[in-house]
Amino acid sequence: MHLKTLRLRGFKSFAEPVELTFERGVAVIVGPNGSGKSNVAEALQWAMASQPPSELRLTAGIDVLFNGSARRAPSGLAEVELVLDNQDARFGSDRPEISIMRRLAREGDSTYLLNRVAVRRLHAVDPARVDPDRQAAASPGRD
Repeated sequence: MHLKTLRLRGFKSFAEPVELTFERGVAVIVGPNGSGKSNVAEALQWAMASQPPSELRLTAGIDVLFNGSARRAPSGLAEVELVLDNQDARFGSDRPEISIMRRLAREGDSTYLLNRVAVRRLHAVDPARVDPDRQAAASPGRD
């Protein structure tokens, strides 16, 4: 199993839709200060049901939405989708890929989706069976 694709829309600094593709093996994201590296790591955590806003450098959960700029209106929706390779059928499905998505509307409506079907948070996150010893997301100010 590996993360094949990460899709972001309206999440923190990502006002426009962004798609990142990852090959098998070790993946790193590098860039200058202010380029969104930390927001990518936090998008992964948020999609996998990170609960306290403080884990994502936020005051309130709604702060994950793009807040607007001088040239762009605030986003009404934050969306993060993880697309996982399932060629080994690890998820008990014959689908070649598994999609886990989390959405939050500015009005406060929050939705988890598994393969684009709304589910409870537990059902969206549990299928990933992420092994904490085999993944890491480094964020600023954390040891």
